[in-house]
Amino acid sequence: MTMPALPRLRLRITATAETILRQGHPWLFAQSIRDQNRDGIAGELAVIFDRHDQFLAVGLFDPDSPIRVRVLHQGKPVAIDQTWWRENLRQSLQRRAGLFASETTGYRCIHGESDGWPGLVLDRYAETLVMKIYTAAWFPRLAEIVPLLRDALPDKRIILRCSRNIEPAAARHGYNRAHLLGGTPVEAPVVFRENDLQFEADVWRGQKTGFFLDQRDNRAKVQTLSADRDVLNAFSFSGGFSVCAARGGARSICSVDISNHALESAARNFALNSLDKGVKRCRHEIIAADVFEWLGTVDRRFDLIVLDPPSLAKKEIERPGAIAAYARLAGDAIGHLNPGGILVACSCSAHVSADEFFSQMRTTARLSGRAFRELETTGQPPDHPATFKEAEYLKAIYLKF
Repeated sequence: MTMPALPRLRLRITATAETILRQGHPWLFAQSIRDQNRDGIAGELAVIFDRHDQFLAVGLFDPDSPIRVRVLHQGKPVAIDQTWWRENLRQSLQRRAGLFASETTGYRCIHGESDGWPGLVLDRYAETLVMKIYTAAWFPRLAEIVPLLRDALPDKRIILRCSRNIEPAAARHGYNRAHLLGGTPVEAPVVFRENDLQFEADVWRGQKTGFFLDQRDNRAKVQTLSADRDVLNAFSFSGGFSVCAARGGARSICSVDISNHALESAARNFALNSLDKGVKRCRHEIIAADVFEWLGTVDRRFDLIVLDPPSLAKKEIERPGAIAAYARLAGDAIGHLNPGGILVACSCSAHVSADEFFSQMRTTARLSGRAFRELETTGQPPDHPATFKEAEYLKAIYLKF
């Protein structure tokens, strides 16, 4: 899609918004715009000026989103052209250089705003790239940036995934919710490696881009803690923590998730690694259940419990309820731990800060009446950098009782 020849879209903003942008925040909200010279079109460049009519920033305009502009560049004016996009891509890929050995072929190549690509992520699963976009502003730009991806990452299949909120816009631009942008078609989940274990990623229909790559480091830690332990993987999804626990020598593993589709993937991931028959004394039990209900009713004990629920606060208004839900989950899980057992509690809710989450987990541990020791806390892996507050979403705490 070619942008129409219109006068440059020029925005003037509130003093508060100006301060926020100068501090490096990449979002300009609709209510912060006090003047614009004309109606904007999704995907065009909007130039933001300060109160003295000096250039402040430039970004992608989205008239249908409360985030009206996603900032691409701040500072001195630059031309946002193919040369700029190519350099932006080079820098994003360079940040991952040396992070992963050949035993890992699944990782994030572009992490949205924190890599200078607001509202866009790009994940690699072996020879497949999955681009997911969260704003319709990217649709008019795909013809410009996809060839750059093909040049920088040759011989890779590229699949476009669109968030639900922009599906109508995707259809108007001729894209499906999941769309092949280049390379050979594939129907089945693709297989990639993580620390020399094999996993499948449902790149067409799976959550996010097909797998939760951001938990790679925590999965590796759980592997080191699992020897001769009975392990519960709650909210197990496709069994990533379970497979790593088996690799670590777990005595038994129980994977619990409400989704049969996810549990079927977990079984296949065990089979991919021959863990269903190749790890001594390791029994893998799969249970389809609502974890909240199951933890409150089952009478079983474990030596290691991983709590990795989906986001419990998608909006700020849901934050208090999410914190209460995390406390309930942790309290129930602690009741199922044997002496010497370890709780690994995770949160991917950006609206719940790390300080709030860790504080609540420590409080819940104290209220259990059991002696405990905090082993460590973790955040996001290096291929998922966070350069502003809202990007800080993933955290985990390890508590031993």
